[in-house]
Amino acid sequence: MSEISTSSISDASSISDANAISDQNAITLPPAQQLIDGKLRGAESSYPILNPATGAVIGTAPDSTAEDVDAAIAAARRAFDETDWSTDRALRVRCLRQLHAALLAEADEFRALTTAEVGMPSFMMTAAGFDVPLEGLAWVTELAESYEFETDLGVASPMGIASRRTVRREPVGVVAAITPWNVPTQINLAKIGPALAAGCTVVLKPAPDTPWVAAELGRLVAEQTDIPAGVFNVVMPADNAVAAQLSSDPRVDMVSFTGSTATGKAIMAAAAPTLKRVFLELGGKSAAIVLDDADVAGAAAATAFAACIHAGQGCALTTRLVVPRAKYDEAVESAASTMEMIGAKDPSEPDAICGPVISAVQRDRIAAYLALAEAEGGRFATGGRIIEGDGFWVEPTVVAGLDNSSRLAQEEIFGPVLVVIPHDGDDDAVRIANDSAYGLSGSVDSGSLERAKAVAARIRTGTLAVNGGVWFSPDAPFGGYKQSGLGREMGVAGFEEYLETKTIAEPA
Repeated sequence: MSEISTSSISDASSISDANAISDQNAITLPPAQQLIDGKLRGAESSYPILNPATGAVIGTAPDSTAEDVDAAIAAARRAFDETDWSTDRALRVRCLRQLHAALLAEADEFRALTTAEVGMPSFMMTAAGFDVPLEGLAWVTELAESYEFETDLGVASPMGIASRRTVRREPVGVVAAITPWNVPTQINLAKIGPALAAGCTVVLKPAPDTPWVAAELGRLVAEQTDIPAGVFNVVMPADNAVAAQLSSDPRVDMVSFTGSTATGKAIMAAAAPTLKRVFLELGGKSAAIVLDDADVAGAAAATAFAACIHAGQGCALTTRLVVPRAKYDEAVESAASTMEMIGAKDPSEPDAICGPVISAVQRDRIAAYLALAEAEGGRFATGGRIIEGDGFWVEPTVVAGLDNSSRLAQEEIFGPVLVVIPHDGDDDAVRIANDSAYGLSGSVDSGSLERAKAVAARIRTGTLAVNGGVWFSPDAPFGGYKQSGLGREMGVAGFEEYLETKTIAEPA
């Protein structure tokens, strides 16, 4: 493969007629609105919602003010303290089933909105884009219906006093759910589903790049469920300073945040003075380890495919390919040919894997990393260029010639960029994988399942795929080690993030 300079710019034909891409998915849903204390409403001003595939304005979102956010927090506090939501399990289960049914009824419209607003390839709607999040909502609703909120510890005599002890699990209280733009419906529902099922009240704050899908959740709650006013609120300020109220306000009991590690640290610091609970799902730089007895070309192709999904905008995607040194060139060639085959396409096309990146800001950030790749001594086996034309596009890129100490191997790029790194045996592969500030995900491939599992056991990450296994499922906890975050989302562990533990003793 020839080396390509980052200074060269491809034409729009590289992305399947990018200049001809139009907003094919006409948005038939109502405009985005806030939901505050049971009422759908606008704001004093608004900001545009762009289609990242075209750069065109497809709608506007109300720009929530500090007063709006304050009102949403007050409504959530009142609803938690003064209504039966936190104690009426049957009501919660019924309302969540109503929300699930409403989402199913508008599934086609919701999918079209997601592709248009997020730039997410339509094939993802059967997975993290829509179907799996909806399964997750149904799953956590079933869990809430059967969950044992009380456990009898029996009778004991601490300090000689016979006592019957009961452990109760109770909702945390008011939850601020702050979500990113990459897979918004999945992350929105992974937070609000268990929070509401546990009996909490919620203020949802989506990313300004993708407010509309969150606003749709608010509309469905207001129009098609019996969820009491104030239990679920949606605000969408564009100003981070306004959004910061959610982390510092003493009326908020918990912040559940998914996004960058830098923002997660800021949220944790803002929450510290009131010692509110913090859940953080942050960045990743996950390693795909290929051992010397594996099908190296096949594993490299699979990793390149994964790095292209949704233009690489996934925190758990494997973006470091760690391969045997003796088979390095074979792995690079396989990864590069796979990415060239995939290309970058209009996300509404059924065969699109890699669509646009979310914004001009993100495109330019990736461009800076591509320039850095050359500055660090790397070469592009394929890609390496920003694609000019309408929307925000980056060529799928394989970077070779760098080691794990390079910034491209250490920092989260959040684009379709795969760095290929050589290793010198199992121990060295483990060392490379763990030599990261992050610990979110990864994979191990080997001709021997036992050998792959032995290596996986040594990797310090929250999720791992062994020989092609899939961990992403509503019943499986997801989260990371180190600077990839605190706590777990999904599964029973994700539900219990929104519960406090109380022990009660009475005379036996």
